[in-house]
Amino acid sequence: MRIVRALGAAVLALGWAVSPAVADSPSPSPSEDSAAPTEAGTSFRTAAEFDQGQTATADGSAGDYLYWSFPADAGQRPTVKATVKLPDTHAAETWQIDVYDGLRRRQACQYGSQTRTAAPGAASVQLACTLRTVRAWSEPWAGDPLPGTYYVRLTAVGLPTSDLGLPVSAEVRVESREIGGAAAVDGSLAEPLVPGVAVNSEEEREDSAVLSSIEPEDGWASGWWSDRWVWTAVGGALAALAGVGGYALTRGAGRPPRA
Repeated sequence: MRIVRALGAAVLALGWAVSPAVADSPSPSPSEDSAAPTEAGTSFRTAAEFDQGQTATADGSAGDYLYWSFPADAGQRPTVKATVKLPDTHAAETWQIDVYDGLRRRQACQYGSQTRTAAPGAASVQLACTLRTVRAWSEPWAGDPLPGTYYVRLTAVGLPTSDLGLPVSAEVRVESREIGGAAAVDGSLAEPLVPGVAVNSEEEREDSAVLSSIEPEDGWASGWWSDRWVWTAVGGALAALAGVGGYALTRGAGRPPRA
C-alpha cells in the first residue's frame, strides 16, 4: 500500500513539474507602441528595428521596398503579420511579405497568406507568414531558422504602371509561440546571427558600430535550457521508484518452505 501511495505521489509531482514546462509560454510582453518605429528602411542595412509584440508602422509609395528587423531566439515560432492600407482608387495590386534570417537567407513560411491580391478599390490587404521553429543549432547546409536578427520585406509585385507612386501605409507586427523541448537540439551557436556581432569580439563590438542592436527581452537563450531537462529528471525518479516497488513486491517470493 505504501508503494502505491509513493508511486501516486511521484505521478502527481510529475504533473506539477512538467505542466508549466510543456505549456505554451506567453509571447514576450508587448512593449510600448510609442517606442515602435514609424518609418521603414529601404534595404537590409537600413531596416527599422522593432521588438516582438510591437506594431511598427510606415508610410510609403506603391512600388517601394519596405524593410524592418526583429530578434528571434531558439524555441520560438514567429508569425509575421502585415496590413497595407491602400488609397481609395487603385487597380488590382498583389502584395508580398518575405522574411530573411541574419545571413539574409529567405525563410519559407510554414503557413499563412504570404502573397495576396487586393481587388480594385479595396481599402486594405492583410498578409501573414509563420516561420519554422527557430533552432539553437543546425547544419550549415540545412537552411533552418537560427537565433538572431530577422528581416521583413514588404512590397508590391507586378504592380500596374498606373499605381506606381500611389501613397500607402503599412503596419507590421511579430508574435511568437514558444515550442519548448520539442524543438530542442544538442548544440548551440557561439553567437546569434546578428550582423556586426557574430564577426567581432566583445571588445571590438564596444568600439565599433553594430548593424543591429536588438535582442530578446531576457537575452539570448543560446539553447542551453529546455523542458527536456524536467522530463529526464522526473523520468529518472519514476524509474527509481518503480525499481524499489518491484523489489518490495517480489521480496521473499519463491518456493514455500518444506514441512
